[in-house]
Amino acid sequence: MLRIPVLVAGLLLSANVFALSLSDLSQQDASGGLKDALTQGAKVAVQQLGKPGGFSNNPEVRIELPGKLGKAAKTMKMMGMGAQVEQLETSMNKAAEAAVPQAQALLVDAVKKMTVQDAKSILAGPQDSATQYLNKSSREQIRAKFLPIVKQATDQVGLAKQYNSFAGQAATFGVLDAKSANIESYVTEQALDGLFDMIAKQEASIRENPAAAATSLAKKVFGAL
Repeated sequence: MLRIPVLVAGLLLSANVFALSLSDLSQQDASGGLKDALTQGAKVAVQQLGKPGGFSNNPEVRIELPGKLGKAAKTMKMMGMGAQVEQLETSMNKAAEAAVPQAQALLVDAVKKMTVQDAKSILAGPQDSATQYLNKSSREQIRAKFLPIVKQATDQVGLAKQYNSFAGQAATFGVLDAKSANIESYVTEQALDGLFDMIAKQEASIRENPAAAATSLAKKVFGAL
């Protein structure tokens, strides 16, 4: 007969835990929980993108030819010249997939350097405020890591040469933008955008469903938001 009161007490205790507000948490707990969740989100995003098909098979981050060159690509596909376009875009996405794993250590380092004040602002901020913090604090360093890897990947498959050749053909359709980005820089920026988009999705997921957080402290913190 004692089991029912004990069970009820346990449920009430659980309810109280989940009813915590952010103000009930210590600054150390709030900061630690956020760091746990952000590290988790960064690692998942890197794992999802830094593998074969990570970019090319995901329509949300797949890298396509830029601006007016992209419009030329669509025209060329309609005229039966799609194979070259596909080959070019496949090479761009493979270059991004090769670069992304290099981001993990830098992202984790940026999380470790987060101050308590940073954490308080992030937890009180918009749904993607943690991702914005990472973007601001680590994008430049990640870009520097990505560029040589993207260049090596594009050199291996002659991507710059393919790109220039394609651009020359696209010009005949009168839609080529002369200011189309350098191919390595373009792929690098697209890879960065895709990476932070995926981190933002992980952040939103944990905010919406704190139980999905990997640590009990992160569950506690995001459950209090």
